[in-house]
Amino acid sequence: MRRASCLVSFAFAVCSQATSALADDISRIAESSFGPIIREYAIPGLVVGVTRNGEHSFYTFGLASQADGVEVTPDTLFELGSLSKIFNVTLAALAEERGSLSLDDTVAQHLCTSPCSIAGDLTLMDLATHRTGGMPLQIPDSVSSEDELVDWLENWRPSQPEARSYSNISIGLLGYITGQAFEGGYKRAVQDVLFPTIGLTNTWIDVPRVKMSQYAFGYDRKTNAAIRVNPGLLDAEAYGVKSSARDMLKVLDAELGVGNIADELKNAIARTQQPEYRTAYFEQAMIWERYSWPVDLKTMLAGNGVDFILSSQATENLKPGPIIEEKVILSKTGSTNGFGGYIAVVPSEKVGVVVLANRNYPNEARVKATVAVIETMLAE
Repeated sequence: MRRASCLVSFAFAVCSQATSALADDISRIAESSFGPIIREYAIPGLVVGVTRNGEHSFYTFGLASQADGVEVTPDTLFELGSLSKIFNVTLAALAEERGSLSLDDTVAQHLCTSPCSIAGDLTLMDLATHRTGGMPLQIPDSVSSEDELVDWLENWRPSQPEARSYSNISIGLLGYITGQAFEGGYKRAVQDVLFPTIGLTNTWIDVPRVKMSQYAFGYDRKTNAAIRVNPGLLDAEAYGVKSSARDMLKVLDAELGVGNIADELKNAIARTQQPEYRTAYFEQAMIWERYSWPVDLKTMLAGNGVDFILSSQATENLKPGPIIEEKVILSKTGSTNGFGGYIAVVPSEKVGVVVLANRNYPNEARVKATVAVIETMLAE
């Protein structure tokens, strides 16, 4: 890890000391914010990664495998859960940037071989922003294939037009449709096109055999049994990515516009960060949730509460016109039964934080501790 100012050899000692001091600061700040949460929720292992102006630091705690005594490192693979959706919408925006689809297209245009209706005029942008009017969280148990899901959707109708309804179905469909714009489908497009474009080398949908030793076990919060995610229909698109804190900081750097980023990826990322509508607590972009910065913590905790997430919410259209660059914090939670993660970036400060743990613990705890890390770091 080197500071950008370390360009000549005689400065190396000074630079190393400064870098070491920063790492010590991040460890102290992260321990202060997350230590109580680790103890309260008996989290087996956790890593906090921080990027500031492209400089990376990590705080690690505990075990990736309790049975084997394997310690967590910045390269430990965690299940990202719904953090996977960030890759989904970025790929969709990249496909639009390449002219392969338009996010204003209706879903029916891409799923129906003959004239049909999919929830009226539901668009790909509606899928990317959960503006589906009551679409269920999970795919019905009776549906076991993409064709069966399309058949089910032809008979499904929104219960609350234009309402925000957090759903693995909507984002799964977006990924499925986007995958058709790339040769080989969604998995191949993400693994072979998107991940290398961002510079990721340890991020996977299907963890290869040679990387399994780095793949943490999740731990059930009720029984503490070691578990990993089960495959399911559209899992890769909605919640199936596994990654490390080191790789996820590369993602956050791209989101912050730090480093060398290809123009088409930069444009795609900018598209995903644009607000599409407003809820009671935040502006909804493509998966990203936008709060004003400095943030009102009470508002942010309410926006990440289970009651808000799992019930349909009214939306308010934003006034048309050019996007005004405001100071915001963009964030997203992600969970599987055995893992809990969170990412947040403050573009105006060039700061981003990723938190990965092998226990699913409350969103509100993740948010509160992460905001504390950012605020403390900026204050110092």
